[in-house]
Amino acid sequence: MNIKRGMVVQIDFNPIKGSETGKIRPGIVVTNNIYNERVPVIQVVPVTAWSEKKSKIITNVELIPSNENGLKKKSLADCLQTRPLNRRYRFRKVIGKVSDEELQKINDALKIVFDLH
Repeated sequence: MNIKRGMVVQIDFNPIKGSETGKIRPGIVVTNNIYNERVPVIQVVPVTAWSEKKSKIITNVELIPSNENGLKKKSLADCLQTRPLNRRYRFRKVIGKVSDEELQKINDALKIVFDLH
């Protein structure tokens, strides 16, 4: 499977510790495509259910369901919960792809999370 940056993929985030995001849920691949081709570990931003409270967090990116991204309901990319995952064990399937605009918002949120200028 050729996994690309910006893909929305179904991931098994379990097991978890503490306040980590868990369950089988969508995630957005944020590692670059060279790593995605050569390394078994991918970096994924988990997608969580939209809520008014969570939508106010600056590092959460709103995702509107579309045919392109494959999401079924209004959601948030929780960039604070970014996780490296071994795709061999955690990857389930490709759901879709975020738009260029959504990916840019995720990039901006990751810059805040990791203090990148």
